Amino acid sequence: MASSSQKILVTGGAGFIGAHTVVQLLKDGFHVSIIDNFDNSAMEAVDRVREIIGPNLSQNLKFTLGDLRNKDDLEKLFSKSKFDAVIHFAGLKAVGESVSNPRRYFDNNLVGTINLYEVMATHNCKNMVFSSSATVYGQPKKMPCVEDFELQATNPYGRTKLFLEEIARDISKAEPEWRIILLRYFNPVGAHESGKLGEDPRGIPNNLMPYIQDGSAVRDYIHVMDLADGHIAALRKLFTTKNIGCTSYNLGTGRGTSVFEMVDAFNKASGKKIALKLCPRRPGDAIEVYASTEKAERELGWKAKYGVEEMCRDQWNWAKNNPWGYSGKH
Repeated sequence: MASSSQKILVTGGAGFIGAHTVVQLLKDGFHVSIIDNFDNSAMEAVDRVREIIGPNLSQNLKFTLGDLRNKDDLEKLFSKSKFDAVIHFAGLKAVGESVSNPRRYFDNNLVGTINLYEVMATHNCKNMVFSSSATVYGQPKKMPCVEDFELQATNPYGRTKLFLEEIARDISKAEPEWRIILLRYFNPVGAHESGKLGEDPRGIPNNLMPYIQDGSAVRDYIHVMDLADGHIAALRKLFTTKNIGCTSYNLGTGRGTSVFEMVDAFNKASGKKIALKLCPRRPGDAIEVYASTEKAERELGWKAKYGVEEMCRDQWNWAKNNPWGYSGKH
């Protein structure tokens, strides 16, 4: 069980998945420090987390404005606090943007993470849960995706995740005291049931929910709260398993849903009809991807609880309450 002494650093903790995970960590009794540079997130998200968890648990949450690409920011943070583990979300995640601007992705995702490993090693914090992605499967030859499939990426964003997985495996081989869990997410959607937390993308949204396209593509959509709970299950595994080395788990629902089915569910949840515009597939996108979740069920004791209806209900509740995201203005 979590003891009050366990301190978790959450990089990118003000982002979409990060903020939802921070809520669950605090509710589970962990002490949490967030570091975020607000590249694709906002302070308002941290304030909303405090609002959701209430004043008592808020005392266990610290926030630092910082950028992983700047090693000094990390050094300062690690020399002030001793962390038991890091959950590493910070990074850019838009497939389309990575195709047109790969260098921005290498800088943010690779340089930032390499710095993080260096500083963690210096301060002897060698437990990490890493935000990977189903993009490391590329366009798999068969379905569902199983963790030991051959890995390949079809776009620069996916390649950064694949490189970072390889880096994690190399570090763990060379320095066996590291314990690293790679979580390969499928398609996170939904929002916190309170309607206070949700996805607030800057610029054009890149995921399905805010913006629906390529109706026939099949994806494994997973509720962001299920994903948050998956991180806590992974953390518990790190703290209770001796020689874990570097291992990966899929976090998905284990079933594929086409964009058309998702649109239907969203129409029901919102009572509105979404205008469909059928577009060609995005550059670098795969046709059909969904997860085998058996390994996570078996080894982490974790299973997605929510279906497409709840995803759409919570997404709609968030959108209705925050039509312009956290800023409150257009």
